[in-house]
Amino acid sequence: MSDTRYREIEVSGTPFEMGRQIGEAAREEVQGFVEIALDRVNKTMPVSRQNALSVARGSLSYVASYAPHMLDELRGMAESSDTPLEDLMLLQVRNQLRPDGDAGCTSFSITSPAGQRAVVGQNWDNDPGLDPFTIVLTRRPAGKPALMNITQAGLIAYIGLSSAGIGLCLNTLPAPSRPLGVPHYFTVRAIYETDSLSDAVQAVRRATRAIPANIILATPQGPADLEVTVDHVHVLQGDGTGLVTHANHCEHPDLLPINDDFPELIQSGPRKMRIEKLFGEMKRPLALENLKAALCDHEHHPTSICRHPNDHPTTGYWATTFSVIIEPGEGLMHVSRGNPCERPYETYTLNGGS
Repeated sequence: MSDTRYREIEVSGTPFEMGRQIGEAAREEVQGFVEIALDRVNKTMPVSRQNALSVARGSLSYVASYAPHMLDELRGMAESSDTPLEDLMLLQVRNQLRPDGDAGCTSFSITSPAGQRAVVGQNWDNDPGLDPFTIVLTRRPAGKPALMNITQAGLIAYIGLSSAGIGLCLNTLPAPSRPLGVPHYFTVRAIYETDSLSDAVQAVRRATRAIPANIILATPQGPADLEVTVDHVHVLQGDGTGLVTHANHCEHPDLLPINDDFPELIQSGPRKMRIEKLFGEMKRPLALENLKAALCDHEHHPTSICRHPNDHPTTGYWATTFSVIIEPGEGLMHVSRGNPCERPYETYTLNGGS
């Protein structure tokens, strides 16, 4: 396998069966991710294993009420990967344990003027040490849309697309949180089980959420951004041009005061301004190569859209660990394994299935 391409795994069946297949196929990655997850959290904020497992155990009842079938999948994964269920839950709650959340990212969602082609994409700026545990995972659940994710092994869902035409990217959104609730990744998985923007929003709203997050979508109804707080889900749909962009700060008018209370995450404002300027200068319809070029942009290097290590005392080791461009209508996901200025995009295909 090329070192520019992530390992691909495909599973199908009931939730428990899919979990068993994932655990068998990705046992080394799951166990490796469990082994280092808490250490990586502790690079930015000290958290004891006892406290981390307390949050993991306390989250189980929320998941059981929200999505018991997803908990069944984790049980199957725990059994076949020889990993305690509470350790798998720790993977799901680790972004509840630190103030910087899960990642700092620059994202966009866009449709062609005729609405015929939807694309969503982002640079995932995070810890490069997670690369060995990252896979491209396709699930074909019985009776639900198929989904393909670029993800760390062991997570219930992450960035990707579904056969129902939903494409999804994720950004950390610094805002108030609470100790326990439905972990973020379970609401993401629930979105993949929908086939419309309104149902996707409701999938998030019905959860008792523990942390804020930003979810940017390509949907059959057009591009949208969900600024998710523990109490509300605000939907941003742009200015009518078919383009929505986001970084790591609140943009809905009701949430702007939050920005005064939380420090800006890895130069969020300049990255947002830059991605908007780049898209404003592009000719329509947008070519895939132009989207790639925007995600390779180095203005304000090394804290640019294409992020490189720098001297920041807590997040300086973060870099663009992968870059992704998703075409949900075509079932395609283009991913660079590492900085897109240095590594080629490889294409992964979700072939039919629902």
